[in-house]
Amino acid sequence: MLEKLITIIAAWIMSVISTMGYGGIILLMAIESACIPLPSEIIMPFAGFLVFKGEMNLWLVALAGAIGCVVGSIPAYYVGMFGGRPLAEKYGKYILLSKRDLDYADHLFEKHGEIIIFVARMLPAIRTFIAFPAGVVRMNMPKFIFYTFVGSFIWCALLAYAGMKFGENWVSLKVYFHEFHYLIALAGLLFIAWYVGRHFKQESQ
Repeated sequence: MLEKLITIIAAWIMSVISTMGYGGIILLMAIESACIPLPSEIIMPFAGFLVFKGEMNLWLVALAGAIGCVVGSIPAYYVGMFGGRPLAEKYGKYILLSKRDLDYADHLFEKHGEIIIFVARMLPAIRTFIAFPAGVVRMNMPKFIFYTFVGSFIWCALLAYAGMKFGENWVSLKVYFHEFHYLIALAGLLFIAWYVGRHFKQESQ
């Protein structure tokens, strides 16, 4: 059942990008950055594949991804700012955000300060919910947006570039795979399965 759901999500992501183009990337990355586990590990590589096909531009893809991250992070920031940790703990479970995730994000923020916003944007899983503690400590908003944008731009560019390179080597890889998007979907499936499994494991401890 879970595998079928994940496959549907992956197919939907690809459909949104194919239909809406750069706007679809902004929308999907905004959802991912609003603490909803929609994997950028599917979104951006597929956009990179479209770069290879000549349907998109690599730098515009990365820009769209970074803009989406900023757009999605701002509501999460304000939830942390006005609702605080109690609100995140109460409702976080509905978006697979565990208390341990929040503890870890708080720890990183306390240890490294505001620069962790930049670093965390290039870390799987952590990037999804790092905006919460930034809001809780009322981090300066222009700095928050700047660090979020720059870190996200690098992350999105790297993932899109990887997708583009896979596309360039598709002739040699097609002997082993029927369609390139299956490869992207497989990577996304593995990531989501790990993320969901990790969440329920933490909740049971």
